Amino acid sequence: MSPLLKPFTVHEGPCESCGVRRGRPRAALHHQPPSSQLLSAAAAATGLGSLPAHHKSYAARRSLAAAAVGGRKITHPGKAILAGGIAGGIEICITFPTEYVKTQLQLDERANPPRYRGIGDCVKLTVQDHGLRGLYRGLSSLLYGSIPKSAVRFGTFDMLSNPMRDASGRLDNTSSLLCGLGAGIAEAIAVVCPMETLKVKMIHDQCSLRPRYRGFFHGVSEIIREQGVRGTYQGLTATVLKQGTNQAIRFYVMNALRNWYKGDDPMRVMHPIVTAMFGATAGAASVFGNTPLDVVKTRMQGLEAHRYKNTVDCAFQILKQEGPQAFYKGTVPRLGRVCLDVAIVFVIYEEVVKLLNNVWETQ
Repeated sequence: MSPLLKPFTVHEGPCESCGVRRGRPRAALHHQPPSSQLLSAAAAATGLGSLPAHHKSYAARRSLAAAAVGGRKITHPGKAILAGGIAGGIEICITFPTEYVKTQLQLDERANPPRYRGIGDCVKLTVQDHGLRGLYRGLSSLLYGSIPKSAVRFGTFDMLSNPMRDASGRLDNTSSLLCGLGAGIAEAIAVVCPMETLKVKMIHDQCSLRPRYRGFFHGVSEIIREQGVRGTYQGLTATVLKQGTNQAIRFYVMNALRNWYKGDDPMRVMHPIVTAMFGATAGAASVFGNTPLDVVKTRMQGLEAHRYKNTVDCAFQILKQEGPQAFYKGTVPRLGRVCLDVAIVFVIYEEVVKLLNNVWETQ
């Protein structure tokens, strides 16, 4: 048979004669480089040994990539920013009524006749006077701010924490505390302070006999017209202290629980229910740790903020006129809101990151 008519075969890689022509000895052609050995090991571990070599190589690479995602080694800051923004927007739409009640109770000073007898009474009177929509007064200011707030928080945390992680992606508890503190300070300055100031002023305005603000944009324009941009940064010191300690506590507790759960297996995948439970625990820890700062911040951002010289004076006047228990006003509604908030945010964040890892390849 003519050589041109002989059947041919497809080699799974360069043929031996080509290797010899390029100067490689025959023995070297049968030597696997370390990377191939790793891929072969991954293939064997995942039951891919019966596949052709080029299929095994591809599948093994996918397996190794999936293991890295499952272990949450490093999250690209871009993914962290996008996932954090999505999580923040969804969370605030779910939990805002609890934030509304908490703020109202914190503004209900003992110096004046208290308007509300408790959480249920606050909800009842609000719905009676303003309907169900009254429980969402001020939502727009938080919604416009929650997306960039969570984006800044998680983006900053991952930018700070990625260089501190070990080879397996584990972050020690001290580093998580410092990175959480940095994330909280960043979000306080960039987003939270103006957002919270507007929210508190609009909620406080609703309690007035003659409310002045007709909506979010009207309220913003009036506040800036009367007080300038500085008027949206009332209580900055208290906000930085609150957000810094908030995120330091939350990320510390969340990271400690994650490390405890995974133990010696950094690739162990956390179920969303487990993530939610850990997130709620981290949120509760932050509530008990810094509610006094939250009360001071709220008073410094209210319509009566002019009564206080500064953050320290505000804290002193609260202690003198209302006693130490006033620093824990609104703790119960805040506890419910924050536990739900942190649980939802961490779950949505983790799930969105997993989804992004499937469609957005990064180093």
